[in-house]
Amino acid sequence: MFETSRATVSLIYSFSLVFLTTAVWFGPAVYSRLQPATIYIWVALLGAVGAGIAGTGSSVETVLIGYSLIFGIANGLGYGFGLQFAARANPDHSGLAMGVVTAAYALGAVLAPYGFEVALAFGGFVSAMTALGSAVIFVGIGAPVLVARSGVQYSSTKADSNDVSLPWGRIVTIWVAYGSCVFAGLMAIGHAAGISETAGYSGWIAAAAIAGCNLVGSLLSGWLSDRVSHRFILTILPLLSAVALLALSVFPSVTIPLLGVVGFAYGGTIATYPAAIAILFSGENGAHAYGRVFTAWGVAGLLAPWLAGQTYDWGGGYTAALWIAAGLGIMSAITARKIIW
Repeated sequence: MFETSRATVSLIYSFSLVFLTTAVWFGPAVYSRLQPATIYIWVALLGAVGAGIAGTGSSVETVLIGYSLIFGIANGLGYGFGLQFAARANPDHSGLAMGVVTAAYALGAVLAPYGFEVALAFGGFVSAMTALGSAVIFVGIGAPVLVARSGVQYSSTKADSNDVSLPWGRIVTIWVAYGSCVFAGLMAIGHAAGISETAGYSGWIAAAAIAGCNLVGSLLSGWLSDRVSHRFILTILPLLSAVALLALSVFPSVTIPLLGVVGFAYGGTIATYPAAIAILFSGENGAHAYGRVFTAWGVAGLLAPWLAGQTYDWGGGYTAALWIAAGLGIMSAITARKIIW
């Protein structure tokens, strides 16, 4: 479309991850200063404007500004606030609440490709971005109404938003544990089609298996995190992922179920860590701590797909990448055991 290289076009997605992660980092500075309904209105407006700019643009630079920058920031603000607000609205079941938010995020990733495929076939890139902006506006109308009717406030006082004191040693340890665990899931998501086709399966089957198991993992782990030790969950999940990755390199005949296991572990991880952090760091500290830790997801999101692609180019297969991701999963389990939850 833009008469440029595939590598350049891929930067659109890469930079959207960067700005999404940045928004989650700085989000707590916004969350406590605005009413919940107002935040959702602004998120919807930003998202729609970003999609509109991207759709009307005639160059990669315009799409970078509209989709990567503006829509990426709206995406991060909405996701980060949704997690924190759900936990505060359901203090007795915060793990399940965060799991539901994460599962809804995964469900969107499952359904969106089909809608985009229809839109692209109907009117090309402009139609796809119009559909995206329209969907965001539609949700932006309903979400503020639901939040306002609930009567729940994000913060009961203005004072606690300024009282942020984080033990950076513990933050770094959680960052390493979280980032090394999500690495495997992000690699599998980014190369699901390639991994499955190498084993003789259709790419869409692998993507569907990962997405579906991701959703189940989010819900189940969110529910469990209210009932069992976070340390137990965050030790078992990366080990489960590591075993599945090692098995993938040996038993290609069961690639689809094993990719599903990796997706399940990934979904459980991204649901359990914010719930654990919210308990580990009280009040506004929890939101700020999660913003710092979430940068590990952004780093993994940039490095994992790239590394898998590089190892494939070097060796003609994904075996080395699978071993590296499995090793990081084991490291995540060991690190999580050392954190004082």
